[in-house]
Amino acid sequence: MSYLQNKVQSFNANLGSVAGKISNKRTVGPSPKPVASPTPSAALETSKNDLKRKRADLPQVPFSQPADTGVGQHIMTQVTYAIDHLKKRDEPQTFAAILEYLSMQTREESYKKALEKILIQHDKVNYESKREGRPAVFSFRPVHNIRSAESLLRYLQAQHTAQGLNVKELRDGWPGAEDAISKLESEGKLLVTRNKKDNHARMVWPNDPSLNFELDDEFKAIWHKIKLPEPGALADELEKEGLTPANKHRPTKKPVKPQEKPKRKARAGGKTTNVHMAGVLRDYSHLKK
Repeated sequence: MSYLQNKVQSFNANLGSVAGKISNKRTVGPSPKPVASPTPSAALETSKNDLKRKRADLPQVPFSQPADTGVGQHIMTQVTYAIDHLKKRDEPQTFAAILEYLSMQTREESYKKALEKILIQHDKVNYESKREGRPAVFSFRPVHNIRSAESLLRYLQAQHTAQGLNVKELRDGWPGAEDAISKLESEGKLLVTRNKKDNHARMVWPNDPSLNFELDDEFKAIWHKIKLPEPGALADELEKEGLTPANKHRPTKKPVKPQEKPKRKARAGGKTTNVHMAGVLRDYSHLKK
């Protein structure tokens, strides 16, 4: 019995060691609480708020307007500024004065020479080279070299035709053209046509006083005694003569359609060719639908 007792004791010892190992479990910290996922409505509201915040941070710049980039640095931009400056000046300007207006005194010499060369060759600029006691100067070249009321009258009187002069072309080199034209018109020296919208002068002609004649009062009385026909009376007289007034609607003739040729009808029975078998064959034409 000692052998069996030894086996039982060893089994109990092994069972106790295994139970100790099972009882020494690793301790695990508390599991994190599940976080509730946001509902679709809450997520949509959050995205809208983020979008509004981004839009509020953007500068409110109208996209229809060009960006303000400051003073133009391109040489052709400076040429445009220089021509506008010459246009507003009645007296010629030196190149040094133009550079001072453009604030280009400190630019490199190659840039200044290129700008001067462009101005000399420009079709809107008059260039007078340097002379004794006078430097080279630039001036604006208008369509017509007219800058006063006297020069305007001289130009119109020297024309060989009765063609008028466009006031828009005058304003190109003469800022005070409108006031001078109105004054000459009031003095009877110009004939002026004006725009209906803004009453600005459009075309001018010379008013030759030698063409003005005084009419006798007797002739004026005879002229005013002439009775004009009533509205529509002239149209009635034209219709009586078989004529159609120009302001009356003329009926348009409908185009004549070409006559269509009648379609050829197909023969019902067709051509009979088996005449020699007339007594043998049978006629089934009555069964044809």
